[in-house]
Amino acid sequence: MGLTVALILYISDYNFIVQVYFLYSAIAWKDLKDETRNIFQSLIENDIISARKYLSFVVGRDTENLNQNEITRSVIETISENSTDGVISVIFFALIGHVINPYYGMNISVWLFKSASTLDSMLGYKAYGNYGKASARLDDFLNFIPARLGGIIIVMAGKLTGCNFRKAFKIFMTDRLKHDSPNSAHGESAFSGVLGVRLGGGAYYGGKFIKRPFLNEKAKDPEIYDILRAFNLLDVSCSISVITAVIFSLLHAYSLRV
Repeated sequence: MGLTVALILYISDYNFIVQVYFLYSAIAWKDLKDETRNIFQSLIENDIISARKYLSFVVGRDTENLNQNEITRSVIETISENSTDGVISVIFFALIGHVINPYYGMNISVWLFKSASTLDSMLGYKAYGNYGKASARLDDFLNFIPARLGGIIIVMAGKLTGCNFRKAFKIFMTDRLKHDSPNSAHGESAFSGVLGVRLGGGAYYGGKFIKRPFLNEKAKDPEIYDILRAFNLLDVSCSISVITAVIFSLLHAYSLRV
């Protein structure tokens, strides 16, 4: 994937419009909202069958027997986790690429990261033995810093949306390492703290229940309209990331000219 993008950029002589298109395509901000909004709409219409179907498109867990509360929790967990993997990590690697080469480094860096992330999604951690384990560890390594930065950005976004910053930050700090994965609980714990809802608790995968600890365990279970609050938190978090990245890129470009 990364090599294909590099070849297209080379053929296009690193055309500005082509570069912008690939950067836009790499960021899953709009796609994440579009795919989860269908689930929200189905829940509002009390159409559990459709909600389960749409949810199955974006999660790896079994969805056929989930009730309304479980679907709602799954949606918010999906938004929170992918806010890092699909948006903040992409912006992070765009900045890394910009530092390496302001002319074409952003896309190369981003799409190499996307290639590694896609490889992890396709192979899985256990299904392909050592190959799956290697891809998962590479993905963990690449997302290590963005996941932690993302958690802080999400809590900062929560402050801007009027949440209890001190309480949200406390939940983030105490619950961010509760999952077996070194990265996945950072975004979820930040969303959990900002929204004041309980996430986690495990789910069925391939008919087998995989237990996970609760995040913000003493909070209430999420309700349908908490999904809209999650959308809002996603928008503010992504906006902070994009604005920060643009400012950094401009400052870096200016420093090279001076």
